[in-house]
Amino acid sequence: MTAVNAPVSSTAAGALSAFLRGVERRALVVAELQCGDPTVAEQALVAVMRAFAGIASDVPMAQWPDRFWVLLAHRTPIRVPAAGGQWAPELAHLPQLAPPARLALLLRVGGGLDEAAAAQILDMPVADYQQALAEACPRDAQGHPDAAGWRALAEAVQQRLRELPASRLQQLHQPAAAPAPGKGPASWRAPVPTDAAPRRTATRRHNRQPLWRGLLILLVTAGVVLGGAAWWKHRSPALAPEASVPDGAVSTTDPVRVEPLPSEDLPVTAPADPAHAASDTAMLADPDLMLARDADLYAWVAAGGPVPVDESQPQPSRPEPATAGLETAAADE
Repeated sequence: MTAVNAPVSSTAAGALSAFLRGVERRALVVAELQCGDPTVAEQALVAVMRAFAGIASDVPMAQWPDRFWVLLAHRTPIRVPAAGGQWAPELAHLPQLAPPARLALLLRVGGGLDEAAAAQILDMPVADYQQALAEACPRDAQGHPDAAGWRALAEAVQQRLRELPASRLQQLHQPAAAPAPGKGPASWRAPVPTDAAPRRTATRRHNRQPLWRGLLILLVTAGVVLGGAAWWKHRSPALAPEASVPDGAVSTTDPVRVEPLPSEDLPVTAPADPAHAASDTAMLADPDLMLARDADLYAWVAAGGPVPVDESQPQPSRPEPATAGLETAAADE
């Protein structure tokens, strides 16, 4: 069963490609100096890059470096390298180290990781990682740490990073040619697909429907919709208005219903009193009826009620004080 990676957006794919191209140089040098075999290092790195591409979409970008180095450091050819590796003369100190100590040293001077990050990648406490670095440090003739030897070793690793050919990095992303019939895979890289694309293209052309069929379906659908709309507009009501109108609603065809009331439901009008009718007629015929209706207003005015101010004349902008018009006894004298 082959696992299929979930499709990623173009932005995520660009970020993943940029990350791999930024870390692949250091990763290849660390893997090669750890196992001492360039071919094994390339195989391990390509396998790690494929595995990381399958899980990158589920991992936050801030955790990409740690997760990539964890995959590389725990790869079997890197964790437990096989015997028989070869190193340059200036790196002759590396094969003398145990694989765990050599990997701890290379993550520091080749991978550029700090002690806390490298200890987390190797799944060990920081104190144990520092102890592994101390064991990997070059020693002088008396067995003491050799600072000059450490600097020379770190400079040799950095020089290897700078001089790594770009063609080797390009080969990491290029598939190998398809193997000959009857033979196994010629390389650890994925073979170039040969007839998969033509077969897929032929399948697509075979399943493609003619253009006229789609136009015919569109015209039939439009005709059905227009016919249904015309039938709905000119259709005759199948049910009586009383049956189609729910309770409590008013029919639009006959909104008003008139029914004769029975004689016993007619209101009874009380007969008029002849005495009161004569007095009302005399009162309505009195010419002073209007004065009598306004008798309360006239009584209020006759009792000294204030007269409304005549606002037709201009009023002073600054009225005089209330005491200006008052005369005192002293003024009369």
